[in-house]
Amino acid sequence: MSSVPPQPASADPASIVLVDLFAGPGGLDVAAHWLGIPTLGIEWDSNACATRTKAGLATESGDVRNYGPEKFPNAKYLAGGPPCQTYTVAGGGAGRRALDQVLAFVARMAAGEPFHLIKEDLVQLEDERTALVLEPLRWALGAEAAGHPYEAIVLEQVPAVLPVWKEMALVLNARGYTTAVGILHTEEFGVPQTRRRAILIARREEFGQAALPEPTHQRYRKGVPRRPQAGEGVKPWVTMADALDRKEAFEVVSNYGTGGDPKARGRRSWNEPSATVTGKISRNRVVTSSGESRFDHAAAGRLQTFPRDYPWQPKDVPQQIGNAIPPRLAAHVLAAALGRTVDPDSLDAFVRLDWETSKRGNLVTTPLAEGPKDSAEGAVPQADPLPLDS
Repeated sequence: MSSVPPQPASADPASIVLVDLFAGPGGLDVAAHWLGIPTLGIEWDSNACATRTKAGLATESGDVRNYGPEKFPNAKYLAGGPPCQTYTVAGGGAGRRALDQVLAFVARMAAGEPFHLIKEDLVQLEDERTALVLEPLRWALGAEAAGHPYEAIVLEQVPAVLPVWKEMALVLNARGYTTAVGILHTEEFGVPQTRRRAILIARREEFGQAALPEPTHQRYRKGVPRRPQAGEGVKPWVTMADALDRKEAFEVVSNYGTGGDPKARGRRSWNEPSATVTGKISRNRVVTSSGESRFDHAAAGRLQTFPRDYPWQPKDVPQQIGNAIPPRLAAHVLAAALGRTVDPDSLDAFVRLDWETSKRGNLVTTPLAEGPKDSAEGAVPQADPLPLDS
C-alpha cells in the first residue's frame, strides 16, 4: 500500500465519539455529521484524504492496521467498510476464493488467539487486502479487552462478505452484543441508484436489540412501474432525474457489458434509479436527443447522495465516489445502530443542502417504534437546485 502525507484535518482523540475505519472520502462521515456525531476517519489513500481535508472531516491518514482502539479510548461507536476489491464481482475474486480461510481466521480471533500470531499467517492469502475485513473485529475485541467495549458497531461491504459478517455476529453475540445482519438495497432508502450492501449492526445488550433499518422507498425491479405510493409509508424510488434536477429525458449507457457480451451495454432511463455507481462511472454515456455527454463529478456524487457541492479532490475522483457508501444509506444504518429511525422528510431536505449547511447536523430522528421526534430548532434550510450536469 502506498504511503500518504500527513493531513491537517485531525481532532483530539478524546473528543471522538465514532471511529470510521477505511473511511474513504467520507460517505459515512457525512451521514454522521448530519446526525450530529463527532467522527474521525482513518484512511490511507492520499486522494480520499485530500477530499476529506477539503471537506473539513477529521482524519488520520494512515493504514488502519497500524492503529487500534487504545488511541480513541472515549469512542462509543465503531464503523467500517473495508476495501471490497477482492470480494466484488468486478474485482479479481481473491477474497471470494479465500472465504473459508477468512472464516477460519475469525474463529481463531474468537478463541482468543493473539492477533500478532494470526497476522503471521495472513501472508497465506492471495491478496493482502482480503485480510482487511478482519480489522473491525480486531478493534472490537481490543476495545472489549481494554474494558471499554463499543456501544454500537456498523459494518458494510459487498454482498459476498455476508458470510463473514454472520460469523462475526456470532462472535459479538457471545460477548454481550445483539446483532442484525442482512443485505440492504440502496434504492429502498431513497438513494437514486440500485446497489446492494451487506450490513452488520451490533449493539450492546444493555442498549437494546439491534435491528436493520426498515425500507422507506419502493424497490426497483426492471419492468415494474414506479408507483406514486408503493405501500404503507413507502415512497416511490428516486430517479436519476429527481436527484440531478434534469428536465430533459436521457438514457445512461453503462461502460459494462451484460451477460459477458461487451456489446450488450446496460441501460437505464432518466425515470429509473442509476445502476450501481462504480469507479468507472465517468465512462458511462449520457445520451439525450441533442447528443452525448458524461456525468461530471458533482452529478456522480449526487447519485451517491453526497452534497451537491462536495469538494472532490484532486485525482481519481470517480474511484473515490464509486468506493463510498451512499451517505443517505449510511444515515439510516447509523440511526438504526443507535436505536433510532430517520425521518424521511428531514433526510430529503438534508440531501439537497449544501455541504457547509448540512454538516452542522440536526437531522430529525425518532426512537424506534416509540416516542416523539427529536426536532431540530427552526426550519431546515432549503438548498438551491443542483445545476444541470453537462
